[in-house]
Amino acid sequence: MPTKEYRPYTPSRRYITTLDFSNLTKKRPEKSLTEPLPKTGGRSNTGRTTSRFIGGGHKRLYRVIDFKRRDKGGVPAKVAAIEYDPNRSANIALLHYVDGEKRYILAPDNLEVGSKIVSGPEAEPRVGNALPLRFIPVGTVVHSIELVPGRGAKMARSAGTSAQVQGKEGDYVVLRLPSGELRRVHTECYATVGVVGNADHKNIVIGKAGRQRWLGNKPHQRGSSMNPVDHPHGGGEGRAPTGRAPVSPWGKLAKGAKTRKKRNTSSSFIISRRKNAR
Repeated sequence: MPTKEYRPYTPSRRYITTLDFSNLTKKRPEKSLTEPLPKTGGRSNTGRTTSRFIGGGHKRLYRVIDFKRRDKGGVPAKVAAIEYDPNRSANIALLHYVDGEKRYILAPDNLEVGSKIVSGPEAEPRVGNALPLRFIPVGTVVHSIELVPGRGAKMARSAGTSAQVQGKEGDYVVLRLPSGELRRVHTECYATVGVVGNADHKNIVIGKAGRQRWLGNKPHQRGSSMNPVDHPHGGGEGRAPTGRAPVSPWGKLAKGAKTRKKRNTSSSFIISRRKNAR
């Protein structure tokens, strides 16, 4: 999806870019596949702020996405529309199954309206089809990958991302993830063939502060501009050095500290970490 530029009739308009939605085929979502999406303002169920700088933003409806696709094995579907989803970077595709059911999936690149797709072990490894990893040939690029069979897709779901099947070792398939990490995934986990569409999403230039507020993002306040009582970096006349490593307001290291649990159960499935791959 290409980006659009605008005539600079205001200073901020000079740099703003947006996506060209000309290839989308439907403006309104399927009503039966939507749910209300209440705003949290970054607060937990106790009312405490658990994620700062969140608030406001445009009202949204949540589109229910089928990340499993197991229970529709062998049932053909036709792509009825490619739609915009305000809740994610990727576009979504509306499927009409031959049994009358409608579902949303992430729209892979080169998937067109009218295409026929299917899921299940008997499906061909074509764009849009979902099947267990053990039936996908080595070298194929996939997205919407399960980590545990039956729990739904967890990896490679953002716009323009994909993973590549590198090899097969017994009950596991080796995948190269977008980060460069090599990871083993069980052969019974489902994955969808192809690359997630809308790769130009990364090229969007926000251009002005107000557009960030439309997205629900509030201004991020620097710790060095606060008082010492509010932040460890605060205080001083002018721009004073912090005198310590960058930390959060509560003293936790903010740059370079390892955050992965030492006894994480999934570590045994990682062959090569992303830092080693670069």
